[in-house]
Amino acid sequence: MKVLLAVDGSECSGKAVEEVASRPWKKGTKLKIFSVASSRYPVWFVDPGFSVLAAHMTEVHEHHKILDKLVEELKESIHETEHGKDLEIETEVIEGYPKDEIVREAREWDADLVVIGSHGYGNVRRFLLGSVAQAVVAHAPCSVEVYRDKDR
Repeated sequence: MKVLLAVDGSECSGKAVEEVASRPWKKGTKLKIFSVASSRYPVWFVDPGFSVLAAHMTEVHEHHKILDKLVEELKESIHETEHGKDLEIETEVIEGYPKDEIVREAREWDADLVVIGSHGYGNVRRFLLGSVAQAVVAHAPCSVEVYRDKDR
């Protein structure tokens, strides 16, 4: 079985990590901890008076470094759990738009399952920002488990 764990460092993705780490998996299960570095805003959203591309690339590069560290820490943390020690774990951080890249990775890696957290935004905020989890559920080529923090 191949499980794609999509993380962004939020509390909601932390819940997805907890669920994966606490589950007994079949021997030989492969886990890919996957994250997407992106700018908070698309390039076209920024005022053209600024050095748009440079600002965008700097932000994405910084986000990438943070996520590289995060996925390696998660890999170590999951390996230390009772059920995680037998998982074959790899990590990957890429740049792009999370909605698109998670679905693409699930397809190209031939994932059997995608596990992701959801922020649980309301309708207005979801309309303005989009919902990564919603898009992954709608377009992934495999089953998707979505976890929310119970406090939301």
